Amino acid sequence: MSARPILTVSEMTAADQAAIAAGAPGVELMARAGLAVADAICDRFTPRPIAVLCGPGNNGGDGYVCARWLAERGWPVWVERTDPPATADARAAAAEWTGETHDLGQGPRHAELFVDALFGVGLSRPLDGEAARLARVSEARADQIIAIDIPSGLAGDTGRPLGDAAFWAGLTVTFHAKKPAHVLEPGQSRCGEVVVADIGLTATGSGLIENTPDAWLDHFPWPSAQSHKHARGRMVVISGEAWNTGAARLSARAGLRMGAGLVTLLSPPEALAVNAAHLEAVMLKPFETEMELEQLAAEVDAAVIGPAAGVSESTLLNVLALARTGAALVIDADAITVFRDDPEELFSVLDVDDVLTPHPGEFERLFPGLLKASPERLTAARRAAQKADAVVLLKGADTVVAHPDGRAAVCSNGSPWLATAGSGDVLAGFVAALIAQGMESFEAACAATWIHSEAADLHGPGLIAEDLPGLAPTILRRLYAARHG
Repeated sequence: MSARPILTVSEMTAADQAAIAAGAPGVELMARAGLAVADAICDRFTPRPIAVLCGPGNNGGDGYVCARWLAERGWPVWVERTDPPATADARAAAAEWTGETHDLGQGPRHAELFVDALFGVGLSRPLDGEAARLARVSEARADQIIAIDIPSGLAGDTGRPLGDAAFWAGLTVTFHAKKPAHVLEPGQSRCGEVVVADIGLTATGSGLIENTPDAWLDHFPWPSAQSHKHARGRMVVISGEAWNTGAARLSARAGLRMGAGLVTLLSPPEALAVNAAHLEAVMLKPFETEMELEQLAAEVDAAVIGPAAGVSESTLLNVLALARTGAALVIDADAITVFRDDPEELFSVLDVDDVLTPHPGEFERLFPGLLKASPERLTAARRAAQKADAVVLLKGADTVVAHPDGRAAVCSNGSPWLATAGSGDVLAGFVAALIAQGMESFEAACAATWIHSEAADLHGPGLIAEDLPGLAPTILRRLYAARHG
């Protein structure tokens, strides 16, 4: 299995140019692209009136090819264009189209489907005129719209509308690889189902991938017949005070479900009784000072600190104590916020085995202004990982995992059901458990994020964080079957 690359606009342009230089004419690539779109439409719909909206560039050229193939297959189809074709390849494609052609918005009114072939990922200006009008009404008809490459009006590298109007689509057919706009919000939501068609290109990108099992399943830490609990990783979670213990228990239970062999909740003495009343397979040990914590964690593989830990001096000292142990740290919630006045104090003790798991508000506390100054979340997360010298898992509908070396993965299976208290605590436990079992921290963060979302979707409405650890085994069984047949 191999990771699915995500290409920027410039990387995709270079891939096209390389293919042409290697002997594949541009018009041939356009023919393959248009056929792929027609195939995707025919796979999902029965013939019905369809309008293909063509712009003047190569995206429009793809549209003319698509229209020709649909007509040959018996579809009632016509073209509506903004302007005459402006590139040689688009002119060649338009010359082979012999069906109805109208100005944009002037075609028959009975279309049941629309192909958006107006502008591709290279658009750099806002939509205007009739194209902008159609974009504004597209949200209500998104399930009727098929976008070629990208919904027109979106910036290919950010997924953001270039002006006040951009198309929505129920299906987007892109070529060779997804682009950032297909996986970053708000573009991801506007693309609908994304189909990646192979048109014979070979570019692999520069370290940005889609977070799917293809990226990490070959390295997932399945137990063998010889495995025992001590070989499957030792993980600790730091509990909060007596009235704030539930979040840490969520992380601990999540760690067990994700396969960590030994999970221990390290607890302040005053919280021992409440924790003991709720724990079974998770072990429990007390500590009073950061020195005692350091000693208890001296031989562990991974540690979670932050869930309901309290924004206090003791939390700060506990983070620094854990950093001295050599355990991989998963730092979340309060353990992030406690360093807001001096982020460099935290960065100075981190290394590439550690993982920061902020939501946008916590990210702002450690990296003030970075999100706003970056063109999109991907760039912000990459810069943050370099600054912290640690893996950064920036949570959201389009969660980004970034490594200090520049690698990054974007999760496209985000689940709305995760918008519930405690879900992030479970995610931290998933990450730590995979690291404890020997998975590299970047891959562990990617795998945990994907499994977390899949588990949430498995449950759907009514999900609470307590449900997530118990849902994980079903997803793990699917992954095991996929890996081992």
